[in-house]
Amino acid sequence: MKQELTNVSGLGLSEEELFSFVTHSDVEAEKITAPRYSYWHSVFRVFFRKKINIIILSLLAVIILFAFVYPSLITFDRYANLTDSTAKHLLPGAAMQKFGASIHWILGAGASGESTFDAVWVGSKISISLALMCALINMTIGVLLGAVWGFSKKVDVVMMEIYNILVNVPYILLISVLVLILSASFWTMVFALTVTGWLGVAYSIRIQVIIIRDREYNLASRCLGTPTFRIALKNILPFMTSIIVTMAATEIPSYISYEVFLAYIGIGLKDMSLGRLISEAQSAMVTGGWQFEFWSPVAVSAIITVVLYVVGQNLGDASDPRTHM
Repeated sequence: MKQELTNVSGLGLSEEELFSFVTHSDVEAEKITAPRYSYWHSVFRVFFRKKINIIILSLLAVIILFAFVYPSLITFDRYANLTDSTAKHLLPGAAMQKFGASIHWILGAGASGESTFDAVWVGSKISISLALMCALINMTIGVLLGAVWGFSKKVDVVMMEIYNILVNVPYILLISVLVLILSASFWTMVFALTVTGWLGVAYSIRIQVIIIRDREYNLASRCLGTPTFRIALKNILPFMTSIIVTMAATEIPSYISYEVFLAYIGIGLKDMSLGRLISEAQSAMVTGGWQFEFWSPVAVSAIITVVLYVVGQNLGDASDPRTHM
């Protein structure tokens, strides 16, 4: 294969323009050229890569819209039609025939002549708010305390004794007793669900912290005199983001389930939550033509629980740096 040589003298350029000396820099030699990495950008890139996550997230947005925005746009009076016997226990078709075609009556009318559709979303707002408040308190206390618990052997001795005592008390029994002793209000329910609810979260975090606490960079920080709390907060927790998100995904739906169950057995919220609606509509479940009153809040609570769980689980998977390759 013949190669042609170019005569650089014919280019009409000086040697300074053609050649330049390359200087050596120890600092520049140590630099590694790599693409920029943003953790949260990679998390959302992985999360939205799956089309099913977009669908589920859109469904969650619709649920939040109806649960928190829709009730503020309507004037809901549960007992407005109480004296009208013809407005009670109506199927969707009969309700629309009586009150007119409207979104308010697509699930029929309830025992007091109220819109079942409106009642369900007003109740959803209370139930979701309760679940979010409980999850926020339990996850905050559990994660912070669990990080210190797993890193400090002195704290571990004390907390293990507390855990061994409280873990043997049935959680649902403790909640029931507290609700019965105190008035069944929103904040009473929050207190009952969080008084020991953080303990399971803290113990799970402790186990994960023990696995990574003796790595080299943590040993180096301890030798340099870094406080235990700072090591746990800066060196350990950032590596557990996916675990924390996954735990939150199971915590939030579980509190909705607890609220519905307690209301179903008669010791739940006095407010018109999803659990209260289901409890009051028990008789409608076995009465012909009234089933919409019972199955509507059941279906909505099930959808909310499943959607929150799936979104949290998939976001937890996307939070794992090993999925960012």
